[in-house]
Amino acid sequence: MAHTYDELHKKTAIELREIAKEIDHEDLKGVATMHKEQLLPLLCKVLGVETHAHHHATAANKTAIKQKIRALKGKRDAAITEHNKELLGQIRGEIHDLKKELRKSMV
Repeated sequence: MAHTYDELHKKTAIELREIAKEIDHEDLKGVATMHKEQLLPLLCKVLGVETHAHHHATAANKTAIKQKIRALKGKRDAAITEHNKELLGQIRGEIHDLKKELRKSMV
């Protein structure tokens, strides 16, 4: 049975020990006393599962968002030199919102 890291990470230590008992491998000796933090990486190694979760960007318009941020940074610099606090606050807020949207799409 093929396992994934996310699937194994969600299981309890008891469930991981049961999986380890089904596998006949010399590295899995003494699993009865191991904690989940020790058992999970060892089990992943034996099963050949990568030990970290993968995050994929879900935003299809990542490049467009970054281009908007770059354009707004130019306007921000102009607002700083003009000492226009009202415009500066508005631009900073827009940059903040775009960066927040970009970060949310990364997880």
